[in-house]
Amino acid sequence: MNTVSFRTQPPPVPEPLQSWRFRDLVTRRVLQVVSSSVALLVLLAVLAGAADGLPAAGRTTLVVFTAAFALWVFTKIDDTYVALGAALALVLTGVVSTDGLFDTLGEETIWLLIAAFIIAAGVRESGLATRAAVFIVSGAGTVRQLAHLVTAALIVTAFAIPATSGRAALALPVFLALAQALTERKRVVRALAILFPTVILLSAVATLIGAGAHLITSQVLESATGTGISFTAWLLLGVPLAVVSSHCAAELVLLLFTDREDRRIPLAVDVSDLASRLPTPVTGPLTIAENRAATLLAVVMVLWCSEPLHGVHPAVIALLGALISTSPRFGTTEFGKALATVPWSLLLFMAATLALGTALTTSGAARWLSDGLFTVVPIGSASPWVFIAVVIVVSVASHLLIQSRSARSSVLVPLVVTTALALGVDPVAAAFASTAAAGFCHTMPSSAKPVAIFAKAEGVETYSPKDLLRLSAFLAPLTAATVLFFAVAVWPLLGTPIA
Repeated sequence: MNTVSFRTQPPPVPEPLQSWRFRDLVTRRVLQVVSSSVALLVLLAVLAGAADGLPAAGRTTLVVFTAAFALWVFTKIDDTYVALGAALALVLTGVVSTDGLFDTLGEETIWLLIAAFIIAAGVRESGLATRAAVFIVSGAGTVRQLAHLVTAALIVTAFAIPATSGRAALALPVFLALAQALTERKRVVRALAILFPTVILLSAVATLIGAGAHLITSQVLESATGTGISFTAWLLLGVPLAVVSSHCAAELVLLLFTDREDRRIPLAVDVSDLASRLPTPVTGPLTIAENRAATLLAVVMVLWCSEPLHGVHPAVIALLGALISTSPRFGTTEFGKALATVPWSLLLFMAATLALGTALTTSGAARWLSDGLFTVVPIGSASPWVFIAVVIVVSVASHLLIQSRSARSSVLVPLVVTTALALGVDPVAAAFASTAAAGFCHTMPSSAKPVAIFAKAEGVETYSPKDLLRLSAFLAPLTAATVLFFAVAVWPLLGTPIA
């Protein structure tokens, strides 16, 4: 067996950064123009077919919604700034009350996310997550085993770190260490570079806190139907999909970016060499901080999953865990330091888009758009699975138009839920399918933060925009097919039929 060890060699010269950035920008602009033209034609057709019957509040909401959509797509203005401006416009025009806007900041899901980030800061500070990742990947004997062990490790991080960008930042040192260990096997390194962000994005669907878009989906459902998706229900639907889609993606990456010789040559990663490249200890007994972090994380997860038994809201459990994680005696990090890791901009964005999504539903704008859609696309008499398939395809493609994952959900989910109710399709299944499919955003480096982070890994040649386009050509239909299969064949067995 050939043992792979670290060698000090000059890093390969990567493709000039400005070059792929320029191509990425041109590609995005072309896709935006094409997609926006199609969306504009559809909107004009809807306006022509359903101009009557829209209340004044609905018209105002639709104007504000369209303006926000255009700013998200065509400008570089911060997404949160646009969302707050749209929410304020709805308040000033009387569509949304002042209390209605500010109450969104007090939603349980907002507090759940704040507390989850504080707990994640403690876990990250302890070094537990890095140790667990190294422990898992060190058991690989082949490139295929390494790919699937990396995939398993990254899926697990979805339960500890609540944001895809945070998980990418956590996983980057592990990837860099592996890249140095495999410096002579460039194709394998490139495959791993693509695999890390791919799995991070696809596995986020495992938990309610995996992405801000998930919380928006739950809140929009609660606003429209009176019931959202609980933490436990999301796990039940999301974990199987995350596992299957992530491991299928791992096989796809191996087939596209490695050859049989790469996969045939034995592999052994020296843990001691790997440990020397990482900022926290990954060998030896667990430290006190790691023991505390592991115990706290296990208890919090058990309490989250057993919510139907004890009735304590996940946000309350998370807040209790956050206080313990930052306590002077038993914590693993300082409270102020942990608060600094909370993405407040994301939380404000979520609050503003929740107000926008609620306005779309309550003002009648979403229903009006849904009715207008029936006059353009004859889906009223179609089977429920056809509607779900259309929702999935649109959601998969939506990242070409709207870069922010949360913004995509705030735009799509209100329309999906309203249309599903009109067609007799289960709104939970439709909204979950849309949110899961919208997690695909791999086409360009700018499509998602994890993709950008690994594209610019320092000292390592990773992947080019051409590699991402090649991946997306196969992964997009694979993701759509996987989500559709789960919606039609698996989720009904788990208590969520599509109709």
